[in-house]
Formats: sequence, C-alpha cells, structure tokens
Amino acid sequence: MVIIMNNAVFKNGNVYIDKVENFDLLMTFDCGQCFRWSVDSKGVWSGIANNRFLSIGVENDKTVFYNTTQKDFENIWMDYFDLNRNYGEIIKKISENETLKIASEYGSGIRILNQEPFETLCSFIISQNNNIPRIKGIIDRLCYKYGNKIEGGYTFPTAETLSALTVEDLADIRMGFRAKYIIDAAKKVNSNEINLNNLYDIDIDKAREELMKIKGVGPKVADCTLLFSLKHFDAFPKDVWIKKAMTVLFPDGLPKCAENYGGIVQQYIFYYSRSGNLKTED
Repeated sequence: MVIIMNNAVFKNGNVYIDKVENFDLLMTFDCGQCFRWSVDSKGVWSGIANNRFLSIGVENDKTVFYNTTQKDFENIWMDYFDLNRNYGEIIKKISENETLKIASEYGSGIRILNQEPFETLCSFIISQNNNIPRIKGIIDRLCYKYGNKIEGGYTFPTAETLSALTVEDLADIRMGFRAKYIIDAAKKVNSNEINLNNLYDIDIDKAREELMKIKGVGPKVADCTLLFSLKHFDAFPKDVWIKKAMTVLFPDGLPKCAENYGGIVQQYIFYYSRSGNLKTED
C-alpha cells in the first residue's frame, strides 16, 4: 500500500498511479466476478460500486482513476480493487505446480474485487442458470427502477427497499424464478436475521451456512458471495466450467502450494479454461 500511495498523483479530479503489476482491467472485469462494468472504444471502463460512479483506464503506462477524490481513492477504490495485495508473490508460490504456473501466467492480471456484500449476493442469485448479457440486463433494470440516481447511473437497491416488494413488483424486471429468492434475501438481510457484515471474519463453513439459509442460495452462490465481497479468499465457487476444469486438470484436488489461495486460484483456472485452453478427450 505504501508503494502505491507514494506513487499516486492527484490532479484535476483524477488519480494517477504507476501501472500496478498483476492488474489488467479486461481480465479483472471479464472473469465473471462482476456485472456492472462496461468498456468504451478507448478501453476505459466505467461502473458503479459502493454508491460511487468511477471510470478507470490506462494512460502512458499509468492507471488512471477518473473523476474521483483522494479520499475515495484511499478509502474505497484501493480496497475495492484489492491493490494492497501482492499477487506476484501468490503467483510465484502457486507456480511450484506447472499447471497452475501456466494458468496463473495466462490470467496474471486478475484481481479479486472486494464488492458490496448485498449487491454481490443478489447478483449471483440472479446469475443462476443465466448468461452474462441477461444477468447484466436484469441488474440494470433492477437498479434503474429501485436504486438511487447518481452521476453515471443508478445505485444498487438497498435490502430495505427490496424487502418491501413482492414477486409481482419485480415482474417487469424479468428475472423469473429468481425474484422470490431476491426478496427472501432482502428480507433476511434487512431484518438482520442474516448480518452480512458479521461474515467477514468467521469460519468459512459457518459463513456459508448462514448464506444458505436464504432461499435459492446453494454452495456456488454462497461461495461467490464469500469470495467476491466478504474476503474469504479460500472460497472456491464451482460452476460448470470449474467442475470440468478440475476433473481434467486436478482430479485429485488442488496441490499443496495452492493452500490458502483457493479463491484466487479458482479465478486463474476459470479464466484459463473458459478462454479455450482446456483440452479434453471429447
């Protein structure tokens, strides 16, 4: 963190930092962990997170956070983009295994985003049996109708707002069977039956059990929420791609060098496999 902060330049409402090692915007935003970022023809990404609108791009080998403040950069975006973590050391450690070396080098620019827990929970409930364009469309409609308007778009609705709705209220959002799960999640979070903020530092199995009290939340949605918003970097979400990849690449499970890095390793395997590199006999 000290290195990044020492290299940060705050100028004309933008933040410029020397390009961070192991931080590629396309890889990070396109690896299946988030749904509210889009890119323009110049390679600048824009999205809303933590009730803030941000654009981020690269200029002259510097990463540029456009239209943000020093306070928000230090208090929000540093953590959101996991800039305090040395991914180079992690890649070096897991590269003791040749397959992980190849996968991590291929996806070396991926960073785990530390997203807002309720939004992440709802997003992965919506993601069930769904494709990314449709997921993004559902979330956009949900935010437009029930979020708050800010510069650049709309915030994700609060648990309080969604808990007051019915399945019928969400009909025009077109999320199908997932509507009842979203409302159940909102009610349980809003009533504090499930306190998401209490799940950061507890045992991962207990945290998973808490999340699975919500209707429609199974191990995969729970682990996505734990990994992409609650800082359980040992969570290992298993979708179709990962299950297939593990069968082919690691039929006996992850090697010892991957201990404690399960979630980050999962992203490398997912990105590598989804990009057409997984070779199977069929």
